[in-house]
Amino acid sequence: MATTDKKLVKSGDFTVVGSNPIRHDAADKVTGRATFGADVMVPGAARGMVLRSPHAHARIVSINTSRAEKAPGVLAVITSDDAPDMGPHVASPAEGVLSPAHYSANMLARGKVLYEGHPVAAVAAVDEPAAEAAVGMIEVEYEPLPAVMTTREAMKPDAPLLHDDVFTNADGLVDKEASNVAIHRRFEEGEVEVGFAAADIVVENEYETATVHQGYIEPQAATARWSESGTLNIWSTTQGAFGVRSELAALLKHPVSKIKVTPLEIGGGFGGKATVYLEFLSALLARKSSRAVKMTMTRSEVLRSTGPSPGSWGRAKVGITKEGKLTAATAWMAYEAGGYPSIWSSGAAVGSLGAYSLDNLGVDIYEVVVNKPHSGAYRAPGGTQISFAVETTIDEALRQAGLDPLEFRRRNASAEGDLRVDGPPFTKIGTRECIEAMADSDHWKTPLGEPAGPALRRGRGLAGGLWRNGGGLSSAQGRLNPDGTVTLLEGSVDLSGTRMTVAMQMAETLGIAVSEVYPIVPDTDAVGLTGTSGGSRTAFATGWAAHEAAVGMLEQMREGLARVWDVGEVAFEDGRFAAEGKEVDFKEAAVLLAGRNILVTGRASVSPSGIGPATTMHLADVEVDVETGKIEILRYTAVQDAGTAVHPEIVEGQIQGGTVQGIGWALNEEYWYDKDGRMRNDSLLDYRMPTAVDLPMIEAIIVEVPNPGHPYGVRGVGEMPIVPPPAAIANAVFDATGVRLRELPMSPARVVAALRAKEAV
Repeated sequence: MATTDKKLVKSGDFTVVGSNPIRHDAADKVTGRATFGADVMVPGAARGMVLRSPHAHARIVSINTSRAEKAPGVLAVITSDDAPDMGPHVASPAEGVLSPAHYSANMLARGKVLYEGHPVAAVAAVDEPAAEAAVGMIEVEYEPLPAVMTTREAMKPDAPLLHDDVFTNADGLVDKEASNVAIHRRFEEGEVEVGFAAADIVVENEYETATVHQGYIEPQAATARWSESGTLNIWSTTQGAFGVRSELAALLKHPVSKIKVTPLEIGGGFGGKATVYLEFLSALLARKSSRAVKMTMTRSEVLRSTGPSPGSWGRAKVGITKEGKLTAATAWMAYEAGGYPSIWSSGAAVGSLGAYSLDNLGVDIYEVVVNKPHSGAYRAPGGTQISFAVETTIDEALRQAGLDPLEFRRRNASAEGDLRVDGPPFTKIGTRECIEAMADSDHWKTPLGEPAGPALRRGRGLAGGLWRNGGGLSSAQGRLNPDGTVTLLEGSVDLSGTRMTVAMQMAETLGIAVSEVYPIVPDTDAVGLTGTSGGSRTAFATGWAAHEAAVGMLEQMREGLARVWDVGEVAFEDGRFAAEGKEVDFKEAAVLLAGRNILVTGRASVSPSGIGPATTMHLADVEVDVETGKIEILRYTAVQDAGTAVHPEIVEGQIQGGTVQGIGWALNEEYWYDKDGRMRNDSLLDYRMPTAVDLPMIEAIIVEVPNPGHPYGVRGVGEMPIVPPPAAIANAVFDATGVRLRELPMSPARVVAALRAKEAV
């Protein structure tokens, strides 16, 4: 394939892209050789441990660390007094980002604790037992305050305030009175009331979803060491090394050039490792103790003190005609921000109604502080909650009208040129193609079948969705080795095989096998600035950077060969260089150039704008035991547009993994707090995630509608699969039982209660 065009070279006729090579990191990971956060061994490193609040909401009256400081083996004790003063809270303009003052206070409480598990102090000691003993010696006097645990409570006029410096920001208009409502954003198109007036059927319902965790297996871990020159070295299990660097620079008020972050292999993240926790504490302890400090969270700390996906409370309203035309829709959703405000509103808004071509719509999104851990990203942030409301409300309207759910979506599918919920028009998207793929699927064409027992009821549910995906800055470097192999330095931390998908795009551009490309994710001093691995951006943006770096390498190789051969111009096609009767393959060219001391390196930093939204359709068959309330998933099919599936097996794994997480969200997972705001299921024994015995094989159907904004037509795939499962399952449960469940999770107790309520009516 010719690579002289730096723009869009999508032809669909690829050699590497679209294949399923063995991942470069596969052997090390399955044999235990890969280095994760807790594996780091820095000579002389002390162990750090954290004292966390037992209260959900309390004023800190005093902290006495004197006994702990004198304890055997203790090297340092820190509180918020040891952290730089961030000044007053100033609302951050970036979505999902805390202001520096709140960020620092979330790492080490200042004045108040705002959730159970909030860090109050930390200790560095010669070993773990000494650190644990010293933590128990720290004396903290609290003045307990009333806790508000849900958006319903927090939005009441007389609710206790968490902050006196948070004021409702309504699309730029800031209230003058402090409030638990931090953000209100309104998205609107057309005339909503006119649209509802034109409908034959209007349905409106209220919904609630629980707080859930990303459920990554590897806990957070970090090691910090200060050099004599004042450079801070961090080894971290993070989704974004450069994010850690910039966040620490702000929190520590330390030059970014004096911070080096080495990212390690990551045992799952899903958005939950996109921010710092232990990195900040270990850095403060290391500076105070003059020793390297290593810290690792327990599972309880992960669940109580990191960033889960927010619970929500909201409403959805839809209007349709008897013929199946969607005339209007609105969604109102209040998300729990946790103890500190941040927001992911645009993505949730676009995802809520983006799969439909709709002239009249309104979406209101609120962000509300409550006494829970500060909410973090979890795949499509906010998308699962709002789509649960919208897609189940649509299903109810369709059942009232007696309309086919797939035909309805075919008629109302969004397409290129339709306006997104947040304003801009869609580029080429695969909504219709996903609908047709579902219509052609074996699952859709196969009858549901009879239940396996007298107390069992079967049902089928359909739900769709769209996620906008992300772009952002990415960097990559390629270095030609004398043996014809290529070393690739990429700035993106590997998540679910992105090291491979990025290398494949470089290999495709160079016309060589991906086994000849050796990808490395180095520290922040060794590669250009790159955004966090998340937001369905890595294969898209970092893959683009690798492509551009490869194009630069080819230009240098052609120029070098032109000098060696003394010709005017050298052509490159299908991995071979040729000019005036001379021809060599890629490896021969590398040997020839190395022999003349011609070095070839390519580098690129890109911030691509051609982001391709992902669309999907999910179909679930369930069997409900009406006596116990247990819901069993019998069969599940997920159709998704990947643009171009760079590595189809990895894409399939992303679809299956996200779907499984959505199923857990639908059926089992929730944070359970007692009346005092203490989490009572802070272990993986009690926080119930689905296992293999709970699930059928997830049938993944990959649709490829190339993204016109990418050299290889790539769209992000990682976030979209988690969005539709709760709605698809809820619709299937209604089909089976006639009971409409509007609260997540749909646990057996809730199912039984709903069935009994129906019987009573």
